[in-house]
Amino acid sequence: MRFLPLPDAGETPVRVMTIAGSDSGGAAGLQSDLRTFALAGVHGTSAVTAVTVQNSLGVTGFHPIPPETVAGQIRAVVEDIGIGAAKTGMLATAGIIDAIADTAEELGIGARIPFLVDPVCASQHGDPLLTPEALATLLRRLFPLAHLVTPNLDEVRLITGIDVVDEATQRDAARALHDLGPRWALVKGGHLRTAATSTDVLYDGADFLEFEAPRLATRHDHGAGDTLGAATVCAMAHGFAVPEAVAFGKEWVTRSLAAAYPVGAGHGPVNASWRLREFP
Repeated sequence: MRFLPLPDAGETPVRVMTIAGSDSGGAAGLQSDLRTFALAGVHGTSAVTAVTVQNSLGVTGFHPIPPETVAGQIRAVVEDIGIGAAKTGMLATAGIIDAIADTAEELGIGARIPFLVDPVCASQHGDPLLTPEALATLLRRLFPLAHLVTPNLDEVRLITGIDVVDEATQRDAARALHDLGPRWALVKGGHLRTAATSTDVLYDGADFLEFEAPRLATRHDHGAGDTLGAATVCAMAHGFAVPEAVAFGKEWVTRSLAAAYPVGAGHGPVNASWRLREFP
């Protein structure tokens, strides 16, 4: 695997921001993002959008952060520390999404700063994390700013109405997502359980690229989507083109799934700490 360059002692590392909700169980959300950021060798920053009440069995509640506080976190970091790229996760409300879009436009996120939008609509267990009004706002305000969007198949169905069952419908979904404004659309195939492999399809409005990995037999996959997005945005911050960044993220999450472990009575987390075994 081609790893990202690590900073030398005393050198300021590449900086990346996650704009996402917390996961009290530690498997997904901004906790997952920050774990991958650190292990990939970048300095992780965050804008917390919501505090969730969840564990390995599901989400039982969440408390949105005031939109002006979310915007303030982003502005404080970008104006002082600076970031090489940003990603989103759970955004909770239409007001928060509008505040993020306004601040992104003000600061160049999505223009000079690469921007990955993961349209998190529901938890792995099906618990809703975004209202219909908020989803419409996300598509209208954030998709046009995004360099890359990374929905899973449940999110694809909610956004486009397309039920992905094979390669042809996966490509149809990628076209429909791209029509909403992002520069690149990635349709992840991890939830297509009938397929022998896990294949993600990337589309830029002209060409399709496929990223294939073995389908691993594990129920411990909590945080897989966050981990893929976090690794991908780290590579984007290092200047990788989107296809190369997606390839990096795909291999990172595949290795994290292979190292997953059980915690609690439900789905355990993917485990990015496999990276520790690869250090010299």
